[in-house]
Amino acid sequence: MTKRPKQLTVETMKDAIGVKELFLDDNLFMNSEVGILHGSPDIFHRLLMQDTPFAISDHRMGLVERGEIHAMFDLVERRLTAGTVAFIGPGTIVQPLHASKDLIIKGIVLFPSFSLPFATGHLPTAFNGQTTNFQIKVTGKDFTMASLLLDTMWQLACQDYNRATFAGLVMAVMNHWSHLYEKAGGQRPASRTNERDIFDRFVQLVNHHATQQHQISFYADRLCLTERYLGTIVRQASGATAKEWIDRALVTRAKILLKHSDKTIVQISDELCFPNPSFFSKYFRRLTGMTPMMYKRV
Repeated sequence: MTKRPKQLTVETMKDAIGVKELFLDDNLFMNSEVGILHGSPDIFHRLLMQDTPFAISDHRMGLVERGEIHAMFDLVERRLTAGTVAFIGPGTIVQPLHASKDLIIKGIVLFPSFSLPFATGHLPTAFNGQTTNFQIKVTGKDFTMASLLLDTMWQLACQDYNRATFAGLVMAVMNHWSHLYEKAGGQRPASRTNERDIFDRFVQLVNHHATQQHQISFYADRLCLTERYLGTIVRQASGATAKEWIDRALVTRAKILLKHSDKTIVQISDELCFPNPSFFSKYFRRLTGMTPMMYKRV
C-alpha cells in the first residue's frame, strides 16, 4: 500500500493511478474507478477549495457529519451544514467559498471509468438527469443509514477492494440518496409559488445554454413568457437581473476554460459564441476587472 499525501489535486491523483490502489492521509482511498473520502477536513481543503470555479465530470455523493461548507453549485449559493446529504453530478459547476475548521465529511467519487450498476433507463429518480445536483437536510435514521453505507464502503476499501461488492454498495447508496431526494419532494415543496418555479427553471436553462445563448429573449421564449415579465420575476426572486444571471454563467464558464484547459483565447471566444476575441476580452474585463490572459496567468 502506497502513501503519498503531498500537494494533492484531483488531476495529480489521477496521474498517480499507475499504482493500483492508493491510501492518502488515512482518509482517502482511490483507484482508477472510485475515490472514497472518509472524514478529513484537510483533504477537503486540498481537493476542492480552489480559488476558481471548476466543472464536475463524475458522480459525487456525500454527507456532512460536522461543521459547514459554503459553496456555489450551478451559480446558486448553498450552505451545507451537519446532517446534509448531497449529490454533485456531471456538468455541475462548483465554486467552494468556505469550509469551517471543524468540518467532517464522508463521500464517494465515481470516475467516468466506473460503470453505474443499473440497466439503461433504470437509474433511480434522483440520478435520471433531471437534476445535476441536490443538497438535502436529513435527520435520525435516514442520516444514520447514509453514514453507515459510506462507512461500509470505506471498510471494504481498507480490507480488500472488490469491484462486484463495491458496485452493490454503490447501488444501495444511489437508491438511498434517491429515496431521500423523493422524500424531500424532489426539493420542490408544495408551498412553492409559480414565480419561484419560473425562476428555478430560468436558472436551470441558463446553466445549460448560456455558453451559446446570451440574450434574454431566448430564455423568455423557452418559458413562454415576455422578456419584461421574466425580468420582473428574476429580479424579485434573486435581487439580480436576468442579464446578470446570464453574465454570471458565461463568465464562470470562461474562467473554467481559462484555468482548466489548454485552449487559446481565440478558441474560448469561439466556443462561447462571441463574435470575435476582442469582443470577448472586453466583455470579460468589464465583468472581472481583468483581461482573459491576465486571469489565466494569476
